[in-house]
Amino acid sequence: MTISVLRTADGWWVQTPAGAARVDTAATTTRELLADRDAVIAASESADVVAMGSLSLISPVSTPCRVVAQMTNFASHVKDSGGDPETVPLTFFRKASGSISGPYDDVIRPAHVSLLDYEVEIGLVFGREMPVGSDITAENLADYVAALVVTNDISARDVQLPKTQFYEAKSYPTFTPVGPALVLLEADELKRFTDLRLRLWVNGEPRQDMTVADMIYRPVEALRELTRFQRMDAGDLLLTGTPVGTAISAPPKPVEIIGSLLPPKVKWKLFFSGQAKNPKYLKDGDMVEATIATDDGAIDLGRQRTVVRYSR
Repeated sequence: MTISVLRTADGWWVQTPAGAARVDTAATTTRELLADRDAVIAASESADVVAMGSLSLISPVSTPCRVVAQMTNFASHVKDSGGDPETVPLTFFRKASGSISGPYDDVIRPAHVSLLDYEVEIGLVFGREMPVGSDITAENLADYVAALVVTNDISARDVQLPKTQFYEAKSYPTFTPVGPALVLLEADELKRFTDLRLRLWVNGEPRQDMTVADMIYRPVEALRELTRFQRMDAGDLLLTGTPVGTAISAPPKPVEIIGSLLPPKVKWKLFFSGQAKNPKYLKDGDMVEATIATDDGAIDLGRQRTVVRYSR
């Protein structure tokens, strides 16, 4: 049975049917909390609870930590971007852990950013170290992946695309909302990973809705590739990609061909001029909600709610 761990500024809690039970632990980081599983289990069995609504939740993934993300990892998203899922390589990029924020914190758009986008993603939280060269198999995956979280890979598209790199465009403060819960799973539960459905709404309008069945490279493949060059430690976070439904849209093929013949400065000016007319980019005051769960509710990572605010 999954255990949903919550975090406030003054401690850790376990969500129970009756409310939230405090975890009796000295842990101050996610890494330390995952090492104190006995305390987490004890809290899950406690009858001494407080109302869930009385807690002010912060990200259940503490910082600093490594934040690594898979790029274009859902077939539907690749097709929507004008690509071919059969030819997409397994690639990664890094995000600054300073971008992590709480599940109900405002998302702050920097003043120089115009095209703010969303990407609901499943976050894998490591429960132990994964040194470079680790042997990752379907049988031992649960030894490395201890928990799952809801994440939103907020992206400044007008920074990302002209610079042809992701780090800055996805690393501004508040650009990685995480939570509400750190959901600990057993090995048998992790086998249901492909049953998880990712959903995202903006102001109540459905934007993204797809199961992991659409994912191109799943956790075993991803970790096998990642361990070739990147060490991960307990408490580190891997984002696993987003399905179709983001605000950004690829230009029609004829326009793309013409654009390829233009100087880069002219090409991007025309592209962003067209994107500026797209109403799906996030605006000041927009409410973004994201959930990840199996359709039968057996695994439920909770509902994230964030409001977009423009910095002045």
